[in-house]
Amino acid sequence: MSEGHFHVHGPHDHQLEHAAEHGAGDKFAGRIAALTAILATIGALMSYEGGSTQAEAGTLKNDAAIAKTAANDQWAYYQAKGTKQNLAELGEQLAATPEKVAKFREDAERYGKEKTAIQEQAKAKDEESERLNQASEAMNHVHHRWALATTFLQISIALSAIALLTRRTWLVYGVYGVAAIGLIIGGTAALHL
Repeated sequence: MSEGHFHVHGPHDHQLEHAAEHGAGDKFAGRIAALTAILATIGALMSYEGGSTQAEAGTLKNDAAIAKTAANDQWAYYQAKGTKQNLAELGEQLAATPEKVAKFREDAERYGKEKTAIQEQAKAKDEESERLNQASEAMNHVHHRWALATTFLQISIALSAIALLTRRTWLVYGVYGVAAIGLIIGGTAALHL
């Protein structure tokens, strides 16, 4: 390269140089920038928790549907055994020989015992489905808390930008107030309230 080279500044270079020369003592902007960075970090964490709880609520709801399907299968099996029991009892009534009567009676008793075990399994699956549905609803409630807390932090970040642009100190108190509301709601989400 030759000794007579020149350097072209980009538009942002001038602003950076100006800020370095004249804005180094701007404590207001520094405080707002630090506050905004903290709020953005907390908001990102809350947003992650909100997504996580939403995914968990969906998984629980899916598991509840699977349990309900299994319960329905057991109830259908229970009804099939009941039908077989009824047919065996009818066969017992219509049987012509004592051997066939004994066979139909034995079948009817066996189907009755099998129905009891199947009924218990079906009820257990129904209860599991209900428990999973309730857990999903509780997790969905927590998700909504995280989402609301994140929204309040996003509003406080927007207010901090407005405070910085307008240089209005009283807006900073609004930033603190809205952020505090978001943090309180986030605390309730963290405690699953």
